[in-house]
Amino acid sequence: MTEELADQFVHQLSIDWRRASLTAADHALCAFAEKLTLQQHSMNETDVKTLRNLDFSDAAIHDATQVIGYFNYITRIADALGVEQESFIREWEKE
Repeated sequence: MTEELADQFVHQLSIDWRRASLTAADHALCAFAEKLTLQQHSMNETDVKTLRNLDFSDAAIHDATQVIGYFNYITRIADALGVEQESFIREWEKE
């Protein structure tokens, strides 16, 4: 995949991951991440079983949960402390 195609793919994911060309496993992982981020209190065993049924190992589910949780944590810390986005990070809409 060229850098331009990779950028287009990431841009599509950032706009609406549901409409991006994803495998069933990647789609389920995105749904898991979204639910853990926005509705963490409603997470249950079914969410984990969905990933297991798509051949995610328990270690992979654990690792994904750690990464998702870390990004949620660090974003909340940055928001609470008023940390501004780095100026070197380009915005998709300004390309």
